[in-house]
Amino acid sequence: MTNPRSQGETGAAAPRQRALRIWLIIVAAMVVGTLIVGGATRLTESGLSITEWKPVAGMVPPLTDAQWAREFESYKQIPQYRQMNFGMSLDEFKTIFWWEWAHRLLARSIGAVFLLPFLFFLWRGGLSSDLKRRLWIIFALGGLQGAVGWWMVKSGLTERVSVSQYRLAVHFMLALLIFAAIVWTLRRLMPQPAVKVAAGVVTMSRVLLGLVFLQLYFGALVAGLRAGHIYNTWPDIDGSFIPAAASLFFEQPWWRNFFDNTLTVQFTHRMIAYALFVLALLHVAGVVRAKAGAAVLNGALWLAAAISVQVVLGIFTLLHVVPISLGLAHQATAIVVLTLALVHVERLGHAGDARDVAFASRELRV
Repeated sequence: MTNPRSQGETGAAAPRQRALRIWLIIVAAMVVGTLIVGGATRLTESGLSITEWKPVAGMVPPLTDAQWAREFESYKQIPQYRQMNFGMSLDEFKTIFWWEWAHRLLARSIGAVFLLPFLFFLWRGGLSSDLKRRLWIIFALGGLQGAVGWWMVKSGLTERVSVSQYRLAVHFMLALLIFAAIVWTLRRLMPQPAVKVAAGVVTMSRVLLGLVFLQLYFGALVAGLRAGHIYNTWPDIDGSFIPAAASLFFEQPWWRNFFDNTLTVQFTHRMIAYALFVLALLHVAGVVRAKAGAAVLNGALWLAAAISVQVVLGIFTLLHVVPISLGLAHQATAIVVLTLALVHVERLGHAGDARDVAFASRELRV
């Protein structure tokens, strides 16, 4: 059966489809930018510098000395200031404030950049019901992300000096879910040649994607627990390649160690990285054996290469005790790995859906 996406774009539909793709690419790029700035906010311990959630009024930063003094005074009331930053100057506070303000502003801007063009496309008509449903879900997830972000920040305002690693992981993974949904929708709007490969190759690509998500989740836990600032040796961790069970599972019940025990969380993060590296190489070999074609082989090779780079970056980030430059590079490469894994799975697992690229017959002037 011919893949409808392989037919190309002709007639009036071409500019409409291009406009949709450009819009989604811009939104996806903004999500990536927000993730990177969020990473910098975390690495600079800036996330608790704004102690109130003002979705609209918060878009305007302090403009007078009196406003800055009020913001600084609010920050002085939380444990992080008293236990970590006691005595910091107003200029030092402004540095961490601007990181968090930029992160929140970017997140809010995504909502506007997504919603306004979406409403325009809805007004002009031509979007399939499936595509409209997907886009509404993405928008709803974006709104939920704002609430989750404040829920995360609140965890560090009263009793802790940092946010809960559980809530940080939820916030991070929801952002990645939104990004993945945008990338997947974008891919479904792009002409692609039909691909037929062995079921085992498709299954392995999906296993790799699942492991990438799992690895990103544990990476968020590592960040939330500051676990990258300890056990800064490789390939050994806590004196051996595989730590003693008594050190890995001293908390009760045993499963809490995978969320609260810094050694267990970092060790799990390492083990998943090794598994991803080996499976990515095996996947390349499987694609070669299956003679799946140049596009599939290139996708597998790019994914394996990105995972390899990410492993090396992770090692250097750990050995250098998470400097900001390496920490951000590690996070950015993780997003590249996720993108490549998503594109690869979509290429292998779907023949295409004409409904996503079909518009109503009447003109949509964009």
